[in-house]
Amino acid sequence: MNELFLSALRAENLPFLTDEPLSRHTTFHIGGPADCFCQPQTVPELTRTLELCRQYGQRVYLLGNGSNTLFSDAGFRGAVVCLSRLQTRFSVSESPDGSAQVYAGAGMMLSALCLSVQKRGLSGLEFAYGIPGTVGGAVYMDAGAYGGEMKDVVTEVSFLDESFRLRTLPVGELGLGYRTSIFEKQPWCILEAGFRLHAGDASTILASMQDYMKRRRDKQPLDLPSAGSTFKRPTGQFAGKLIEDCGLRGFRVGGAAISEKHCGFVVNLGNATCADVIKLTDEVRRIVQEKTGYTLEREIRVVE
Repeated sequence: MNELFLSALRAENLPFLTDEPLSRHTTFHIGGPADCFCQPQTVPELTRTLELCRQYGQRVYLLGNGSNTLFSDAGFRGAVVCLSRLQTRFSVSESPDGSAQVYAGAGMMLSALCLSVQKRGLSGLEFAYGIPGTVGGAVYMDAGAYGGEMKDVVTEVSFLDESFRLRTLPVGELGLGYRTSIFEKQPWCILEAGFRLHAGDASTILASMQDYMKRRRDKQPLDLPSAGSTFKRPTGQFAGKLIEDCGLRGFRVGGAAISEKHCGFVVNLGNATCADVIKLTDEVRRIVQEKTGYTLEREIRVVE
């Protein structure tokens, strides 16, 4: 690790850890140590951290809740910049027509946002309740469930661009689509998202959210570490069904396995490694391709 870089962080009182196990910061509970794990709490701290990373030639990975990320067993050579502690605004501006413009910071948990707007009688985000990610991560991959997606409710996103300038783009310029966005193609750091929601009955909204959560608990292996849906949905099919039809329920490599409860999930049985998950998903893709003709694409991000 670059000691000059670490000294610069210390000199400016920027929060960080060294050799931090990344398994502590992902829902998969997998990953070796990061050389430097930065935890900025304000936008100026974040901006300065990123500036120092560039100045000292440090490779950077931006992390939210780690719910869609699989880190290498060897860890990460460079700086992982975690946004989960970033303190940004949460605000609601209601309109006479009953709609409301809501702003939430990238580090805010999506479930917390759903509960916050529900208490205010605002509808539109019910589908997102239970998605185990942050606002920033949800926008980054256009997260969705039960027929809803971020692109349906997001109005704009503010971010730091490649020159660390604050910019805001409307939803039409964000390239949001099934599990993708412009942020996958640009070195930008999401800071905040705006949402357009509409008035509803708080108790009805809560009942809908609870129903979605019950469906998750009933159908998904929430009792084991995973990164959510492992594969993207092939056109006209469901990844989980294809895997099940190929007789791969419970298929295992090391500590990683296809969930017995939902074949669309790879779970960590307790001691899975990144290598286990990669070998398992590669084998599943090969078998599904041979038996069905469909090519599965991993939804989880593998970071080596």
